[in-house]
Amino acid sequence: MKKVSCLIADDEPMALNLIESYVLKTPFLELTAKCNNAIEAMQVLEEKDIDLFFLDIQMPDLSGLEFSKLLPSKSKVIFTTAFDQYAIEGYKVNALDYLLKPFDYNEFLSASSKAKSHFESLQSVSFSEPKKKQEFIFVKSEYKQIKINFSEILYIEGLKDYVKIYLKDNPKPILTLMSLKKLEEELPSEDFMRVHRSFIVALNKIEAIERNHIIIEKEQIVIAPNYKDSLMEYIGGKSL
Repeated sequence: MKKVSCLIADDEPMALNLIESYVLKTPFLELTAKCNNAIEAMQVLEEKDIDLFFLDIQMPDLSGLEFSKLLPSKSKVIFTTAFDQYAIEGYKVNALDYLLKPFDYNEFLSASSKAKSHFESLQSVSFSEPKKKQEFIFVKSEYKQIKINFSEILYIEGLKDYVKIYLKDNPKPILTLMSLKKLEEELPSEDFMRVHRSFIVALNKIEAIERNHIIIEKEQIVIAPNYKDSLMEYIGGKSL
């Protein structure tokens, strides 16, 4: 099995360094990043895929609990906290485990082993039939769950921890609390492509490409240099 990539977020330097030392001596873990707060972690998540997050609950600006709700569904969380085990029950959400500070390496290894087992079980699952292609998702917006058909999406814009989903024949975009990375995980990769840190486009809605811009229904969306090669490869495969 490949190593489990992980990120540590904790605003206490001693705790951050301790967890880093534990990760580095655990053979099946691979440290992708360590962050002083959840905002930094969110920026890393925009650029990298991460399996496992070690999150302190109490952090400034954005708590570990709030940040956990923005993670892709395939990512897992182990909370690290100074709360007692009774108080933490209300914060577990879908976490694999929690570590009560101060914790030793044996406790850390036990929690991390749960993550290892989880990801190993995912790899061992075999699919005898092709998975039916998903055609829509529901997103929460203005206290409602709104159905979004993939076929109606023009493009998506990321705004920190929110996204705007622009739909065909819909004058106003749908605004929902979600990271662009998490939404990207839910979209069919053959139909949508990231072309900028802040933009995903529906490939079949592209009307033209002019210099470094994509044209979709008169809107110009900039193509970032680090995404240009993938887009040009796609366009080249469709060109005569």
